[in-house]
Amino acid sequence: DDTLWDTFHNNRACLKELYTARDFGQYYESFDAFLAIYEPHNEHLWAQYRNHKIDRQTLIFERFHYILAPMGIHDKKRVLEINYQFLDLTTTKTGLLAGTFELLDYLKPRYRMFILSNGFREVQFKKLTNSGLAGYFEKVILSEDAAIQKPHKGIFDYALKNTNAARANSLMIGDSWEADIAGAYNSKIDQLWFNPKKEPARGFEPTYTVSSLSEIQTLL
Repeated sequence: DDTLWDTFHNNRACLKELYTARDFGQYYESFDAFLAIYEPHNEHLWAQYRNHKIDRQTLIFERFHYILAPMGIHDKKRVLEINYQFLDLTTTKTGLLAGTFELLDYLKPRYRMFILSNGFREVQFKKLTNSGLAGYFEKVILSEDAAIQKPHKGIFDYALKNTNAARANSLMIGDSWEADIAGAYNSKIDQLWFNPKKEPARGFEPTYTVSSLSEIQTLL
């Protein structure tokens, strides 16, 4: 997510469909006003989930309950119904970041590749399949399988063990500084930070940093 699959634009498209289908416009002055509340709250919940402060069910419920509460919607069943409609919509979106297939076609004959994700099982496999990415990867390793989320060392240890990979020969490629890059660094795995916004590094310099996927071919 946001390294190959275009999470930002795909999710916004899903939220716009949901906003229209559920007639949220009668409660919010615009879709942008709706997003301005939903997106930072959702990011906050994901950060809490990564750090084991909340569980999966709390994340799933609270991200939509927060924006539905001002509408007077508190019923758990209805909130979850809206959440699962959103998740279903995400599996239909196939937008990828520029250079995705060119990079994967280059890497596939040269390296073993795996997905390591905090995402939910019911959507990650469908997203990979529908967007044409599944065939490039040997295995998908989810935090649900490891019972621990990135950035914690345990999930990286679990991934190495379950892919029969050597720590010294492995490279974590990701866009999230906290989950991917800091997590790999603290697990003594080399990191390649996909950083299109050219944000400053925090606390250490990653093994590699690129601002476009095409740059990766010059490093590997």
